[in-house]
Amino acid sequence: MKVRIDVDAKHEETVITIQAKEWTNELAELVKTIQQSTTATGRLIGIENERSVLLEPAEIDYVYAENRRVIAATAASRIELRMKLYEVEELLAPKQFMRFSKSVIGNIARIARFELMFNGNLCVHFKSGNKEYVSRSYVSALKQRLILGGDKNER
Repeated sequence: MKVRIDVDAKHEETVITIQAKEWTNELAELVKTIQQSTTATGRLIGIENERSVLLEPAEIDYVYAENRRVIAATAASRIELRMKLYEVEELLAPKQFMRFSKSVIGNIARIARFELMFNGNLCVHFKSGNKEYVSRSYVSALKQRLILGGDKNER
């Protein structure tokens, strides 16, 4: 495979052209990677005090759905997102987020500690002091990602 890059001020926009003899799985993966890196910055736009706010995924402890609204919880505030919870999950899954329950997606990179509850749930404490609960059905997947280093996105 050859890679040619032509950087010149005469180009008005970035164009990627792939020339190949035939379509392969390697090309499909390459196209998928390019599309993901160019279409998703990973940032979320939220509403706080009637103003739009840009949120970096690293600032978010967890995202939850409540009363038909989706809220991002940070160390300092709660910011409403104009997205569905599953859309947020798709966007943030590659950035160390995973499902905690039917209504919560958590940032596993910001977990400080967790406690096993008597009913089988986990109480997760974030570095910011926030806490959220992981339902029983998601506990094993969380343990695998935290302790064993497994990732549900690996192939």
